[in-house]
Order: sequence, then C-alpha cells, then structure tokens
Amino acid sequence: MTNTDDAETDVPPDEHAYVCEHCGRPFVHETHLALHRGLDHPTDLSAAEREAFEAASEEEETDLRRFRLLALAALVALYFGFLLTYAVVT
Repeated sequence: MTNTDDAETDVPPDEHAYVCEHCGRPFVHETHLALHRGLDHPTDLSAAEREAFEAASEEEETDLRRFRLLALAALVALYFGFLLTYAVVT
C-alpha cells in the first residue's frame, strides 16, 4: 500500500470521482482507477478488476505505441527538413 498523504489529486468539485476502496485515493477517470488498482493493489483485485486493469493497460500501451511512432515521424521530418534547408542554402 502506498502512502497517499502526499499524493497530489486533482478532481474538480463538479465531476464524479472514482475512489479506490483500498486507499481512498480519488481519480477523474475509471481507467486511471483500474490502472492504480492493478499497480498499487495487485493482490486485492477481483476477477472483474483484473480484467479492467488488463484492458486499461493494453489501451495505454496502444496509445504509447502510437505516440512513439508519431514522435519518431516528427523527428525524421524535422531532420530531413533541416537537411534540405542546409542543402538549398549552401
């Protein structure tokens, strides 16, 4: 169990908060709660909570993979842009 006394949480007062039953930490999104449960309380998960964690983890991994590919494409485009600019200027 992690220490939540110093954990920063930012749930706007007008939004519904998903609260961890184990430590009381609030989350804005249900997927964040599922990830928190799986990472901080893995031994206390029910079958449904484990499935939610695995689905949220897979979704996050897919999003990260897409971000990495887009970042790589941007860097390659920037590199070749500078290369072509250098070739034209010199």
